Amino acid sequence: MTASVRQVQVAFDCASPERVARFWCEVLGYVAPPPPEGFASWDDFNQSLPPERRDAWFACSDPSGVGPRLYFQRVPEGKTVKNRLHLDVRVGTGLVGEERLAALEAECARLIPLGAVRVRLLPADEENESVLVMQDVEGNEFCLG
Repeated sequence: MTASVRQVQVAFDCASPERVARFWCEVLGYVAPPPPEGFASWDDFNQSLPPERRDAWFACSDPSGVGPRLYFQRVPEGKTVKNRLHLDVRVGTGLVGEERLAALEAECARLIPLGAVRVRLLPADEENESVLVMQDVEGNEFCLG
């Protein structure tokens, strides 16, 4: 018998779950869920928790239901090394050369005011098209491709 994957959730360790989640909502067009039943806002929900559990997690999802849910969890340690896993935000699919570079640069310009940092451009070679390496608001690497 083979198992079938029904859904995938991508989990991020971070210091400020809601801040990082809201950044990715803007990047990907994702939405934050409504606060739990009985609470007017996420702030109200957080205030109902013991202090050590406040702001411990946040999630967001693709409103179309196609992309994976993103889950952000607070961890005590900070980021110290390069990510072993990263997201590729595909903004230049099907584009090549200068047209692709223009799409990557336009998306980079949109994301920098949100708190993203441009790291470096990996130019096209014989096998791969250009990719722009970025960091999110907590320094996690991602690529615009």
